[in-house]
Amino acid sequence: MSNEVKIVNIKNPAKPLFRREKLPVSTGFGVCIWMKARPMTETPRPTPAEIRAFRAENPKMRERDIAAQLGISEAALVAAEVGLTAVRIDGNANRFLERAEALGEIMALTRNESVVHEKIGVFEKISTGKHASVVLGENIDLRIFPGTWAHGFAVTKTDGDQVRRSLQFFDKAGTAVHKVHLRPASNLEAYEAIVADFRLEDQSQDFVAVVSQKTVETGPVDVEALRENWSAMTDTHQFFGMLRKLKIARQDAVRSVGEDFAHEVRADAVSELLRLAAERGTDIMCFAGNHGAIQIHTGPVVNLQPMGPWLNVLDPTFHMHLRTDHIAECWVVRKPTSDGHVTSLEAYDASGEMIVQFFGKRKEGMGEREDWRGLLADLPRPDSAAA
Repeated sequence: MSNEVKIVNIKNPAKPLFRREKLPVSTGFGVCIWMKARPMTETPRPTPAEIRAFRAENPKMRERDIAAQLGISEAALVAAEVGLTAVRIDGNANRFLERAEALGEIMALTRNESVVHEKIGVFEKISTGKHASVVLGENIDLRIFPGTWAHGFAVTKTDGDQVRRSLQFFDKAGTAVHKVHLRPASNLEAYEAIVADFRLEDQSQDFVAVVSQKTVETGPVDVEALRENWSAMTDTHQFFGMLRKLKIARQDAVRSVGEDFAHEVRADAVSELLRLAAERGTDIMCFAGNHGAIQIHTGPVVNLQPMGPWLNVLDPTFHMHLRTDHIAECWVVRKPTSDGHVTSLEAYDASGEMIVQFFGKRKEGMGEREDWRGLLADLPRPDSAAA
C-alpha cells in the first residue's frame, strides 16, 4: 500500500496541488518513524480561508477526514480557526497536567489511526517527569510522553444552544496526541483561567509542520537472544528496553519468540474478547494511544454496538470506537514477571503498528486472574473456522 496521499485543490478539484507522504508511521506505542514530506510542485497548500471554505461546504465530514482530504495536518485544520473558534495556547504537557485536576469532570480522548479511546472522569494522582508523566485517577489513567507535545489550542464550538469546549494538543507535525473535552459538570472558570494563562502571543492561522527524521533501526531476529532476554524479564515495563537492546520491532519479536510466549489468534479476536468479557463480566484493561499518550480503561465492558467496520463500546465512563477492518493480526502474548506470567491480547494493523492492547484487571504484586486466562484460551486460532 502506498504511503502517498493525494491533496485536493479546492479551487480546481481535478488538479492536485502536490503529494505528501503519510505522517507518521508508527511501530507501536511510544515509537514512531517519521517520513519526510515532499512537494510535487511549488503550489502552496490550502490557505486558512480555503480550509474554512472546504469545511463549511462539508459540515458533516469528520475533522480528521477533512484534514486527510486536504492533505493537511489536523493541527492546521484547527489553526485555520484561530481568532474565530480557536485560541493558540501553550502545548507544554506538564504545565497542562499541573492545572488539569481543577477542570473537574471531563472527557479525555486519545486516539490513533484505528481506534478512539474516550474516558470520562477527573485528572487525579498526577506525577510529572521530563520523559514520562502519569495520571492514575480512578477513571482517567494516562501515560504521557511530554517530549512529543508541541502545540495546543482551546476550541469553542457552538451548535444551536449547545457550546462545546475543548483543549487539544498536537505534536510538531500536527498530529493529535490528546484532547480534553469539557462536560456539563466541568469547572468552566478553571478552563477559562487555563486558556487565559496559556494563551500565546502568536495567534496566527497558519500552521507549519516540523517533521522529525527519527528512524528505528531493526535487523534480523536472533531468536536465541530474543528468547533468552524475554524469559529473563521480571516486569512488563522491561519489554521496550529489550526491543531497543536487540533492535527488534515489536511485531517481529512477537512473531518470532515462540508459541510458549506468543501465539496468533484470528484477526477478529478483539471483537470476540470484548463479547466474552461482557458476557462473563470479566474486568479488563484496554490500552490505546499514540507516541504522545497512552490511555487506559480498567473495568468492565457492557454495551457493545457494532456499526459497519466500527466496533463501539458505549459505557457510562468508557467509550471506544475501533476500526476492526484495520486489524491485520492479533496475538496472545505472555510476559514473565515477578508475580508470574502476564498475558495480553495485541492487535496490529497491516503496517505492523499496534492498534490496541488488552490485559486482565490486576494490581502490582498480584498474580493474573484465571478468568482472564480462560477468556484468552477461548479465542479462536487463525486456522479455525469463522462462526
